[in-house]
This record gives sequence, C-alpha cells and structure tokens, in this order.
Amino acid sequence: MMRINHTPFRLSLLLLALSSGAAHAQRGSAVVDTLAVSQGDATRASSSNWLVALLKKIARRSDDSLTTADDASGDEDGDSESSMMTRRVFTSRKDSLAYESARSSAERSSGYRVVVDIFAHQLYVIDGSDTLHAAPVATAMNATLTYGGRSWRFETPRGVRKVLSKDKDPIWTPPEWHYAEVALENQLRLKTLLRGQTVRLRDGTRLTTRGDEVGIIAPGEKEFVPLVLDEHVVFDNTIFVPPAGTKHRSIQGELGHFRLALGDGYQLHGTPYTNSIGAGVTHGCIRLRDEDIEWLFDNVPVGTRVYLY
Repeated sequence: MMRINHTPFRLSLLLLALSSGAAHAQRGSAVVDTLAVSQGDATRASSSNWLVALLKKIARRSDDSLTTADDASGDEDGDSESSMMTRRVFTSRKDSLAYESARSSAERSSGYRVVVDIFAHQLYVIDGSDTLHAAPVATAMNATLTYGGRSWRFETPRGVRKVLSKDKDPIWTPPEWHYAEVALENQLRLKTLLRGQTVRLRDGTRLTTRGDEVGIIAPGEKEFVPLVLDEHVVFDNTIFVPPAGTKHRSIQGELGHFRLALGDGYQLHGTPYTNSIGAGVTHGCIRLRDEDIEWLFDNVPVGTRVYLY
C-alpha cells in the first residue's frame, strides 16, 4: 500500500511576465486562470519531471482579458493611493458586469450583514454604516482542474447568500476533486469505491467496506482489517475514493475550529494554513484566521446576509 497523508495537496500557481526585451514582473499582473492536465498526461510524466510537465500545461490568461481599477490620484513623488489599489482582472465583459452588479448590491445593502471583497481578500461585518469587524481572508484560486475527462472550476461565487448554519470543530468530507488533485500530484489512477463493494487487488488482497470503515482482507484470510484513518487509500497505483459516510471520507481539522455554511458547499471557515490568508488559493470557500472566524461564529447569527463581489 502506498501511503499518502491526508493533508490536501496544493496546486502551485506560477506568476510569469515575459517580453521580447527585458522581462519585468508587475505585482499582481499575471494571474493563472486554468490548470488543465489530462489523466493520460499525468500517467506519462515521471516523478522527476512532473512539475515541469504541469507548468507547461498551465494556460496563461488571454491577452484580451479586461483589467480595470478605480481611479486614484497621487503626488509627483509617487506617493499614490494606486500603490494600495487592488488590481481587478476579468475574463470577459460579462465577467466585469457581473462584478459591478454584485458590488453595487453590496454597496446598497443595509442592516446587519457580512461583505466580502473577493479581489481585495477582505471581509467586513457591518451594521448600518458602522464596520464592526474587518479581517483578511483567502479566496478561490480561480482555476480549472481537468482530470480523467472531468473538470472542476474553483472560484468564489459573487452575489448574495445567507449564513445557513454554524458549527464548531467541523468535519470535512472531501469532494471528488480532492482525490483527483491527489491522483494528479502522485501520477495515480482514480477509482470510486462503493459501499459494500469488494475490489480484488493484484496480490489477491480484497479491498472492501464494513460498516463505516474501509479495510482489507488478506489472501487466504477472513479477518477484516480497517485501514489507517489519516492516510489515503492507495493500492496498485490507484487512489480509491472512499464511500461518503465512512470514517475514511472524513477529515478533522481541515476547516479549523468554526464554520459558517453558505450553501452549495461554500463556507466561511478557519484553516490550519494561516500563511494562505490574503491570497487566492482556495477551491471556493473563504478562509479566515482562528480569531476572526471565532468572532464571526460568536457575533454573526444564522440568517445573516453575506454579500460577495
């Protein structure tokens, strides 16, 4: 059995700026939009050159992307507010209009509410015209993962949502894209294990489920041996997706100590990866530091509107 720890693997985003003369990098000007790697490509890549092969597959944002920023004035010495501006990059005119609509909705909002500026990676809790709490957040990477004929888009949705529920020490049930990421990182095949199904491995071992556990039965034996909980299920160069509801499909600690659910799998939650706060690295959710998500848990009631733009 190949052991892979349950800590999710992160897809690296490379920021490049090339020109025919000297190469100059401008802060925030290059944004990776698509990560598209086929299962066949991942299988053919060797462990030594996998990263190079992946980077070659990263698609650059097209030249006709629409980039806008609010006007700002500055003095002749260059002490300008523009140095603190958030650069906003849109994929199309439609994308730009959707942003303007969501921002306008947030600006017109009233009452007790949460507002998230996705581009600026900032969250605000506002009551009327008073800002009660402000916090940096991590938002989506705005990328597409393509693997094995399927695609997953990772972005934080714009619009208005509500806090549907809150809970402490939430348990994360990884979606299938998580296992596709791991398969891609480790050049593995991907297979879904159904509850009650038995898969005979190359050496005669049987992989199966009993109750809420995934385990194996050794060749010639009858005893069911549960697998280690904090490792992925990997045999015969294949990562198996455990059935929903089993212990092996549940990960503790990945969402921090508190969670506010927004529906459709999107959440405000904590994270053990505090260095990611302030960046676009998530798969759609909004991550906060421990002290900030705890404040939201204590002070934002279920039913509160959340404006995202």
